[in-house]
Amino acid sequence: MAVLETSRKVAEKSRYVRIDGEALVRFCQEMLSKGLAVPPWEDRYHFRGGDEETIAYFLVLDSLNFCFWPAAEKEKWAIPHESGWVSGYYALALSLKKALESGTPLIDPEFVVSLSLERLKEILGGRGKLQLLKPRLEILHELGKVLLERFDGKAFKLVRAAHGSAVALARLMAESLASFRDVAEYRGERVYFYKRAQIFAADLYGSFNGESWGGFGDMEELTAFADYKLPQVLRKVGILHYEKPLADRVDQEILLDAGGAEEVEIRANTIVAVERIRQELAKLGASVRAFEIDWILWNLGQEEAFKERPYHRTVTIFY
Repeated sequence: MAVLETSRKVAEKSRYVRIDGEALVRFCQEMLSKGLAVPPWEDRYHFRGGDEETIAYFLVLDSLNFCFWPAAEKEKWAIPHESGWVSGYYALALSLKKALESGTPLIDPEFVVSLSLERLKEILGGRGKLQLLKPRLEILHELGKVLLERFDGKAFKLVRAAHGSAVALARLMAESLASFRDVAEYRGERVYFYKRAQIFAADLYGSFNGESWGGFGDMEELTAFADYKLPQVLRKVGILHYEKPLADRVDQEILLDAGGAEEVEIRANTIVAVERIRQELAKLGASVRAFEIDWILWNLGQEEAFKERPYHRTVTIFY
């Protein structure tokens, strides 16, 4: 897929970000010494109904799966769950799950195309402020419209059109839905990231345990899902190194422009670093796919030890 190829070109020309190969090797050795394990699929936060309902749920979820950090001086968005609070991706997954289980037809494109901003706010609820609510609403409107016009209103027909290929599904989503067209330009060349489109395929794989609607035959071709949590982890362990002007901006939580050279270099080098981790682990006898390494790193990123330095902040719908 063009994601890895174009990211490599960026990594070769990067001025603000570089990959430390020695730190990468050490990290791989440490991971193996501690017992390398791919995190299990987290069922408790996700909705599970019939196959067609489950597919539709994940399509809505991954349409909204971006930008969970709070704007300056705002409280982080979180929702109540059991005896505590849940934030980020899991808060979104749980909010949509609760809405569906309470009878809100969030997977019905007829409902989605007419959804109001006030109703969306009610569905998400919780405390704090989730950024980009209006763009999220517009994304849902687009999703409902495209499903009705091109796929008979059925999310599973979109997935079926990919013929069992995760890569084809990601491409189809980017072609069909502007909100999944995660493409940047760097030094006059296009760079493909397709973060949320690839995550949709991976979420189906996880939810269906790699079988049935998640039984894609080319999962090994997916790359890491370039967001803001993975580079935070890779920087913490010394694999990603930022030049001082960029490091200062990230550490001071100064916004980076979406599509700017610094932001594109962070995302592209993240993808290349994960691929190099995969290759190094293979040399050491461990066969792990890039998306599984992504899951490992993302889970590490939830631990306080990996939050000592901030993640980079970019206001975007793509991650």
